[in-house]
Amino acid sequence: MTDLVPGKLARVSGSVRIVGAGLLGASIGLALMKNGVDVILADTSPAQLRLAVDYGAGRAGAEGDAPDLVIVCTPPDVVADTVAAELSHYPNAVVTDVASVKLEPLRELRRRGVNLVNYIGSHPMAGRERGGAISARADIFLGRPWVICRDGETPTEALALIEDLALDLGAVPIEMTPEEHDRSVALVSHVPQVVASLLAARFAEAPETSLALAGQGVRDTTRIAASAPELWVQILAANAAPVVEQLDLLAGDLARVADALRDPDAPGARRTAADAIRDGNVGVARLPGKHGQRRMFETFVVMVDDASGQLGRLFGDLGELEVNVEDFRLEHSPGAQLGLAEISVDPATLQRAVDGLSARGWRIAGAHA
Repeated sequence: MTDLVPGKLARVSGSVRIVGAGLLGASIGLALMKNGVDVILADTSPAQLRLAVDYGAGRAGAEGDAPDLVIVCTPPDVVADTVAAELSHYPNAVVTDVASVKLEPLRELRRRGVNLVNYIGSHPMAGRERGGAISARADIFLGRPWVICRDGETPTEALALIEDLALDLGAVPIEMTPEEHDRSVALVSHVPQVVASLLAARFAEAPETSLALAGQGVRDTTRIAASAPELWVQILAANAAPVVEQLDLLAGDLARVADALRDPDAPGARRTAADAIRDGNVGVARLPGKHGQRRMFETFVVMVDDASGQLGRLFGDLGELEVNVEDFRLEHSPGAQLGLAEISVDPATLQRAVDGLSARGWRIAGAHA
């Protein structure tokens, strides 16, 4: 029985019940099935359940099922109801949920007097703009944080089971209190969703001539605006206070920049604008991973003909040049049969990449740090 990481044994065994066969539930099911775990799926929608089963995310429940672990993957507004029901039906199982808000469901369960010894809230920081079992992927959790919210009553073996679940799915377990979690996701997830949606909403009635100029930058900043409104209304309402706090701070920042630009020649106006951009540089530099700048990369742009096999040839040439691609994005040029491939590499390999690709006939549009 193998994990998603080659050479490592899976930690979770026995039966796992997943309630909610949408994107996250089906993705967890797919990953656990790869590890040989008996996955039992449940969903209030028979069609959704059948679809997830057809995709191989698990099996439908049967009388006599006795899961060791229950994972609640329902919308935020029914998480408390579902957790309470699962704890009642399966008193010997450990129950977790993957909702993106942790404090409000916990408060509701406590108000009801539910015994929470076997309950541990958790949240994998993973997802996609499109939901449903049809969008599920077994590798969606690889390298992503998985927040685990324990309390003083949590048995060691229950905590270990949720940690094992995260590790088996290739995620990185991180312990937080529910309060810490909700403040954190307000900043790095919930407010970015609102900002992206508000910005993208400005395009709804924009002239086509303006939208034709859109490049990769605006696509990057509005990508998550395609998310489902029904789900986000629930998330934002459940985490309203931390979200409002961040939105108020952001509104103040926007107002300062707007006031400065009303008269760009006024004393201090240009500094205000420059400080806003510079502070953004500092902030993005703190983001972990390749998209942050804790490790600096150099980028260059290659013009790629819009023809079959061209990207494969480009990556093949980079491999022959022994250049590792740290990041990659492709943008199509409006009105032209070519794409612009922006490639990030280690600074030590930049010149080798540019010279080597040029010698192989590739057109280099630019190189910069």
